[in-house]
Amino acid sequence: MKKFILLLTFLSIFFSCSDNGFTNKNPYLPNYTFTIDLNMNLPAYSSLQYPSNAIYYSGVGAKGIFVFNTGSGYNAFDAACPNQALSSCSTMTLKGINIICACDSKEYSLFTGQAQGGAQYPLKQYRVEVNGNVLRVYN
Repeated sequence: MKKFILLLTFLSIFFSCSDNGFTNKNPYLPNYTFTIDLNMNLPAYSSLQYPSNAIYYSGVGAKGIFVFNTGSGYNAFDAACPNQALSSCSTMTLKGINIICACDSKEYSLFTGQAQGGAQYPLKQYRVEVNGNVLRVYN
């Protein structure tokens, strides 16, 4: 009986674990593993200290990433159009608090990652940790 209770307890703990609902699957965008540290004391990243500012960082992800200060935290999204196969036009461009896909002219919010007017896939999001004035972005 004790073994059964122990097994039942173990199984309930095992199946109750969660990844906080974080999903990063998109058939158009491959999964790249990376970790970068952005020091907001440096001039290239100092604008991230203020709400509603974003920076583009190339060299990671499918086409680079956008890092955005929401005012209550930070978001990081892949700079590749989430609803297009990778191509020469699939690198997105910054327009205020949105980014635009040149392939289909869809605008995506840097607050939510969702397309205005809807789309099959939202922006591919990456994790962000804050440690003082350093942001760690990783997948």
